[in-house]
Amino acid sequence: MTVFEPMCDADTEAVIALWTTCGLTRPWNDPAADIALARRSRESDILLHRIAGTPVVTIMVGHDGHRGWVYYLATHPEHRRRGLAGAAMAAAEDWARVRGVPKMHLMVRRGNEGVIAFYEALGYEDGNILVMQKWLDPGREALYPGPPGRTG
Repeated sequence: MTVFEPMCDADTEAVIALWTTCGLTRPWNDPAADIALARRSRESDILLHRIAGTPVVTIMVGHDGHRGWVYYLATHPEHRRRGLAGAAMAAAEDWARVRGVPKMHLMVRRGNEGVIAFYEALGYEDGNILVMQKWLDPGREALYPGPPGRTG
């Protein structure tokens, strides 16, 4: 059985290093700020699986009162193809079920076909939803490249 548990303060540097290794960080999404925001909310958690005491799989899970969301699913490259990412998704879904959340949502960047296929194999499908955004932090917005073809 693969055990996932909430991260603790001492895990922050290792989690950021894992996210960086897995290519999940972006200049406009400060991972330390994302961790702090998730950890101070009762509606979210960052779950991790350790091997020899080191976090090798993470998943951020939360809910908005209507649906669950997952972010930062990361498996260290040396531990991939062992079912750990699927186990992380199952742990996130269990987390949501316990809280009475009826469905899960996630976002995948365009062109990431391998990740899309992974989620489809777990039963996820295109929800026919367009996700829109508005930046409230001009400093982060300045770092964001925007969608392809956007002008101005």
